[in-house]
Amino acid sequence: MEENKTAAAPAQSRGDLFDKCRAFTRAKEMMHKGCYPYFTPLHDTEGSVVTVDDRRLVMAGSNNYLGLTTHPKVRLAAMDALARYGTSCTGSRFLNGTLDRHQELDRRMAGFVGKEAAICFSTGYQTNLGVISALVGRNDIVVADKEAHASVVDGCGLSRGTMKRFSHNDVDHLDYVLEKNAGPEGVLVVVDGVYSMGGDIAPLPELLEVTKRRGARLLVDDAHSLGVLGKDGRGTADHFGVTDEVDLIMGTFSKSCASLGGVIAGDENVIHFIQHTARSLIFSASMPAANVAAVLAAVEVMETEPEWMERLWSNTHYMHQGLRGLGFDIGPTETPVIPVILGDDELTIRFWQGLYEEGVYTNPVLAPAVPPGGQRLRTSYMATHTREHLNHILRAFEEVGVETGVIARRAAQPGAKASYCPLSA
Repeated sequence: MEENKTAAAPAQSRGDLFDKCRAFTRAKEMMHKGCYPYFTPLHDTEGSVVTVDDRRLVMAGSNNYLGLTTHPKVRLAAMDALARYGTSCTGSRFLNGTLDRHQELDRRMAGFVGKEAAICFSTGYQTNLGVISALVGRNDIVVADKEAHASVVDGCGLSRGTMKRFSHNDVDHLDYVLEKNAGPEGVLVVVDGVYSMGGDIAPLPELLEVTKRRGARLLVDDAHSLGVLGKDGRGTADHFGVTDEVDLIMGTFSKSCASLGGVIAGDENVIHFIQHTARSLIFSASMPAANVAAVLAAVEVMETEPEWMERLWSNTHYMHQGLRGLGFDIGPTETPVIPVILGDDELTIRFWQGLYEEGVYTNPVLAPAVPPGGQRLRTSYMATHTREHLNHILRAFEEVGVETGVIARRAAQPGAKASYCPLSA
């Protein structure tokens, strides 16, 4: 037999998929230096005060705007539902995972935000992913505000349509983008009601004038607006009196509603379509009954106990005035989300650590989560913060602000210097 002299082909040379993982060292460098600010385990929480490593800190970084995670009615409702329905539905709403309480919540949320129908998802993130990717088809266009939440951006990416962006809250630029992309395609415009990093509010009346004139539909992400804006916390559209004109209202339950999940509300035929085509709804397990019951109880509290919103806004105005009075740049915020803009990664981490050592918990936001120059500490405030809590936060900000050179001290006050850990060696 003739020997087969054909040489084996050399193995194809290709890169290692995990090279990027080995090259990602920044977080480990911060951990090594003792100034890593993320994934911090809370050992106990009362909402406005948390315990970390046996230290009690005032929480100035929660989305628990009304403080309802500790409200007796909300807790009792969740416990009762847990006892009746168990810990999980073990299936999607499309199949075995729809309880009578889910349908009750769908109806309740539709009525609460003033729409014909609603459908609830397991998380807010999944809501935007499912809704946008279901509605925006191959020949459609989706136009999002440049500061819209990551779930909006990812939902646009999952859709088969063309994604465009417009400058933040810039109605004229939105008009330009829609005019430039005029055609037979369907168009969905997506904005946040309250922007999670800036605390500013979308100008819905002006946006609606443009979208109507250009034949586009408008979806408002009210994740940070429910429980905060409008009568009884009904959201941004109610705040401006334009509920009937906004096409779709999205909300989350992990903030003011003290639970977990998300909702989309609109015309019945639109919600019916989403209910039967949104992949993140159809292929995800549904909200556990305890979470559903907590939302229903939280909405009842919003409608019957207005003092929670009153306290929230009293605290919000107090902190707007206090932080601006100290000389901090808090941007155009109008809400309980109050950024302290520092403009530099290293300074932001130093400031965060200084506040931590002063007993205040905040959230550092670095590039690229915000544009370079927009690095900030994201603070947010709750109805359950006392004046003692808020004054402690302000004193800590003044102390660390002076130590870092961000502000000048208003009057000579003794204070211990914080021990900072720089990002660079």
